[in-house]
Amino acid sequence: MARRKQGLVGSITSMPWPVGIVLGLIGYVAIRYGIGWYLSSRGGTALAAVGNAANGGAFGPIAWAWLGICCVAALCSLIVRRQRNRLLETQTGLDSLRAMNWRQFEMLVGEAFRRQGYRIEETGLGGADGGIDLRLSKNGKITLVQCKQWRSKRVDVKVVREMYGLLAHHGANAVKIVAVGDFTPDAKWFAQGKPIDLTHGEALLTMIQGVQNTTPSSTHLPLKLTPASAAIPDCPSCGAPMIKRANRRSHETFWGCPKYPACRGTRPA
Repeated sequence: MARRKQGLVGSITSMPWPVGIVLGLIGYVAIRYGIGWYLSSRGGTALAAVGNAANGGAFGPIAWAWLGICCVAALCSLIVRRQRNRLLETQTGLDSLRAMNWRQFEMLVGEAFRRQGYRIEETGLGGADGGIDLRLSKNGKITLVQCKQWRSKRVDVKVVREMYGLLAHHGANAVKIVAVGDFTPDAKWFAQGKPIDLTHGEALLTMIQGVQNTTPSSTHLPLKLTPASAAIPDCPSCGAPMIKRANRRSHETFWGCPKYPACRGTRPA
């Protein structure tokens, strides 16, 4: 199962928009001035002639073209990032989750995980019919995600088996299946005791509400997490990223599992 090739613009678009601007400026200087300097310093009549031509501006159009491509990709990255933020912040209930199309649902799930400190890779292997839609990276662990925006049909055991089969094939640590609705009893039974996380609609909505109005972390960059995202602990029972809750009686805050009541793992805040 091969991954989709993004191409040059797609690769730059997938990065934070400031990275695209920086790549454009570096490439412009390297093409416009660096090539001529390098060829001139190598010696030889032919190389010196090409180097002199480059210094005279022969590669100027190529340098400007590269800068333009990077700027367009950076603009696309900025637009997409704002769309993702707006999509997540405007979710109010299960009805709004059901109203979007499958592509918007995939973007929404990706943004929710991104705000929890995951590095997100949209694999392009999914689509309306399923597959690996997202690849999550966090703490050296890889999780494969499939998004199911089925409005009326419950996710059956066949889908869960297929995702479990991809676990070893892709060398991942776990799989997640995120659905608007629910899962069949057979699907839930098959997932027990395996590194399979079944997230139904209500659990997804709880997770989204837990990360709304938080600063999106730039998890496209793999080196460092923001303090807010790095502080989110994992559930001691199932390993899912936890969300803050409040005790109705004492009003004390604590970390709770987003899959409650299916999982009752807690941690002190």
